[in-house]
Amino acid sequence: MLHGAQRGMFELEFRIPAECADRVASGACDIGIIPSFELTRQDLEIIRGTGIASHGPVRSILLISSRPAGEIRTLAADSSSRTSVQLARVILERKYGAVYVSVPHAPDLDAMLRIADAALVIGDPALRIDPAHLPYYVYDLGAEWTEMTSLPMVFAVWAGRRETVTPLVVEAFADSCRYGRAHLEQIVSAESARRGFPPELVRQYLTRHIVHELGAREYEGMELFLSYARSPRAATLI
Repeated sequence: MLHGAQRGMFELEFRIPAECADRVASGACDIGIIPSFELTRQDLEIIRGTGIASHGPVRSILLISSRPAGEIRTLAADSSSRTSVQLARVILERKYGAVYVSVPHAPDLDAMLRIADAALVIGDPALRIDPAHLPYYVYDLGAEWTEMTSLPMVFAVWAGRRETVTPLVVEAFADSCRYGRAHLEQIVSAESARRGFPPELVRQYLTRHIVHELGAREYEGMELFLSYARSPRAATLI
């Protein structure tokens, strides 16, 4: 959208997905990268074919615990990703039978584990953690979901109000995704420098962990996740 043939087609804002969802809900924006959980709360038209998914370990969504998952009773959660918080709930409840209380907390692992049995760390803070060198139980929630369901996990989709998602818009998003994939090395170079990550970590993340082109299996996984997320069972939030 910034550098390809779609440059200038849209007026762009850059925010985290939870804020994108709020902007679309308020009518301030027409289209956003929407956490998949938000589809349980907003009636939006999905721009099919593109989004953010994984087929196994996602690396950027880690549940780090001082005890086995089934014994977790308190969880400190970085709440900047609504889908990740709900995914943690689904996995802890359905896969491990954990009954726990969740409290929002800034993504500081040491501080989180001082007040809770486990910590949910997402995004760049999770990528800065080397799970192999932690003296804790570490659960990659992308891997946990795929192991539990044998399906991909969709974390976010492009979506907007129905009247704005025209065939021209769908085509523009698909073309922009393909442009980005064709220029991946430029993205790796720019983002590794901007965020202070080794280029190889960014390359592995974008090529081995994250999937941007979504098809039937991804949407099947998303629908299963949404059905679980709509379940009345929920961790208590304080």
